[in-house]
Amino acid sequence: MTAEDIQRTPSVPIEELLTSRFPGVSVTRAPDGGIAIRIRGATSFEGSNAPLFVIDGIAVEPGPNGSLTGIVPNDIETIEVLKDASATAMYGMRGANGVIVIKTKRAGR
Repeated sequence: MTAEDIQRTPSVPIEELLTSRFPGVSVTRAPDGGIAIRIRGATSFEGSNAPLFVIDGIAVEPGPNGSLTGIVPNDIETIEVLKDASATAMYGMRGANGVIVIKTKRAGR
């Protein structure tokens, strides 16, 4: 997904952009307002089933309640979802549940 794709859908949270553009990505909401992002086919027998988020080359944890609210959609240059073992191999065990790679427009500056 590119910046142009994101600009076509203003004021849509990143979580919703992921589910609408990437097959196999799902977002569920908890009663407390938290969210859980999952990538179909990527599961963990121990610990979390959450994917790894990599923003501008740095692995990060989602914010409170699992949200990505610290990222302004208009600042995003590209989003890529890595699902298979060959694509996630460079992230080791941390990428076992899939990887969501976000590159911002500021990354190259």
